[in-house]
Amino acid sequence: MKSLLRFWRKMPLWMHFLAARLVRPRFRAAVAAIIFNEQGQVLLFKHTYRKFEWGLPAGGLEYHEQPINAIVREFFEETGMEIQVERLLTSISAREDHHISMIYLCKIVSGEFRESHEISEIKYFSVNELPAMMLSAEKELIKWAAEEK
Repeated sequence: MKSLLRFWRKMPLWMHFLAARLVRPRFRAAVAAIIFNEQGQVLLFKHTYRKFEWGLPAGGLEYHEQPINAIVREFFEETGMEIQVERLLTSISAREDHHISMIYLCKIVSGEFRESHEISEIKYFSVNELPAMMLSAEKELIKWAAEEK
């Protein structure tokens, strides 16, 4: 699985979007967590399969799954850590890969990070010094969320 994910990461970004359009339903529902520490830094995941590795904790909904349950499940599966949803920040649709995302403000409540086949590292970043990210809209979203929290 890790080899397949490394290969996928080396593929051009346009192939990621093409594959998503071919195998996903017309619109896909996704969830994401925005977590700030006491210093106002945002938590990002280093993804093993993305060309631009850093991004928000996120994932897709399973059929008949509530969005809040989905972000809690995804976060736990990818890190071994438990989060608590504080509130829905926004719902947005992404033109690039035809999905609707529900973005939640969350906090970590327990657990220690353990690497998974999808996430190799987690790290807090200053909102004004974010790394290269797959979707440029994520940076704008993080800056907006920092003001809204």
